[in-house]
Amino acid sequence: MARGRTVRSLVTGAACLALAGCIASAPGNGPLPPVPEPPAQPLPPTPKSAAAIAYYAQVQQSLLSQGMMRTDPGTDIPFTDRMLAENFMRIALFDEYRRDAGGFVRAETESSLRRWEIPIRIGLRFGATVPPDRQSTDRARVASFAARLSRITGHPISVDDRAPNFLIHFVSEDEREALGPVIRAALPGLGPAEVAGITAMPRSTYCLVYALADSRTGAYTRAFAVIRAEHPDLLRLSCLHEELTQGLGLPNDSPRARPSIFNDDEEFALLTDHDELLLRILYSPELRPGMSAAEARPIVNSLARRLTGGDS
Repeated sequence: MARGRTVRSLVTGAACLALAGCIASAPGNGPLPPVPEPPAQPLPPTPKSAAAIAYYAQVQQSLLSQGMMRTDPGTDIPFTDRMLAENFMRIALFDEYRRDAGGFVRAETESSLRRWEIPIRIGLRFGATVPPDRQSTDRARVASFAARLSRITGHPISVDDRAPNFLIHFVSEDEREALGPVIRAALPGLGPAEVAGITAMPRSTYCLVYALADSRTGAYTRAFAVIRAEHPDLLRLSCLHEELTQGLGLPNDSPRARPSIFNDDEEFALLTDHDELLLRILYSPELRPGMSAAEARPIVNSLARRLTGGDS
């Protein structure tokens, strides 16, 4: 079963000329919605949410029974510098989705390199159905993973609910369907079809992230992720790993990437050693946002050789 997780990159700015893939009116750097007051007691799941809880519990159990959703770093799977470089080119320099007048359509297209140049401040938003103990666990996991990503990339990444530019919503079925106004406030300029990509998210999509980049620089300015509150523990953690990582600038998946979470075969649930190297390449000072694949390739090849210790 395909994971269905993706980053959908939006581009905005004065230099944006093409209609597809652009939001000409979105400033991309204004304040995001404030933290809502939590309810005194978590709300019970609705019948729709209860059905989703049962469904995703079955999904996780089925994957585990097949030996999938591995949580180890994948050290038993060798890869060469050439494999690492090719995986990076496919994952970082291609988009899984293309934006047109009707919204996002699945169509792999070559893109430019995108990453964050400003500090990433992660804000967590929980639906009223998420109990306090679950919220505490999610917060601790996000903070720990953000610190790990910051160490890997050398880029400042932290949890900051006061002034976030990377929002993560943990919401139930009913709560996600009501997110329209929040989505439009966080990512101005989205069309109805694109908002519906979240509010009407199909069961096959476990979670997703939208990232907004400035077309003049290729640098991300904000991101908006959604993780289903109905997910069991490992599937929930797996979504957190992929959406945060993809939202850093690795928007595509590749069936050849292994060991990796950037592969829809579900073999790995959590970030692998291979994926850490992809992030180190992405945030190398030798690369810059906006680079084309042709510009980036020789630098990527050189970085991959150095990171793996030789030619092969």
